[in-house]
Amino acid sequence: MRPASRVLKAENYEWKGVEKKAYKENSSLFRDVRRFTLLGNQIPELNFETRYFEIGPGGYSSLEHHRHPHAVVVIRGSGSVILDNEIFSISAHDVVYIAPETIHQFHADNQQHLGFLCVVDRYRDKPAIPDDAEVESRITSENVLNKIKK
Repeated sequence: MRPASRVLKAENYEWKGVEKKAYKENSSLFRDVRRFTLLGNQIPELNFETRYFEIGPGGYSSLEHHRHPHAVVVIRGSGSVILDNEIFSISAHDVVYIAPETIHQFHADNQQHLGFLCVVDRYRDKPAIPDDAEVESRITSENVLNKIKK
């Protein structure tokens, strides 16, 4: 039997019946990140997952890259995102495309929460954390190197 259509009611950037999950296992790679899987594995007909991430003021996601692309829509606050050798300011309703193998990291660096929806393939590779040698060989921007949190 297929799952019924539904609405997930939100209140204060949390969804009824959706548990907050650990962002990653190694907490030394990020700071103050919450994660919710809104739609995905519980609905077999979907070949993607829709997740919500929220980074607290001064926090940041892990520095990583993947073989799969991401689609990100900012829905709360503002901050910045590193995409390889560039830093972009982002705010509510901005859309970010992260191409495969792009080193990326989100920062809530404007003294406010940064919340975004992230849509990815259901079946995808795990994040790869670049080591110092990979960062040095791929990132040439001093601004980016100074901003990266590892």
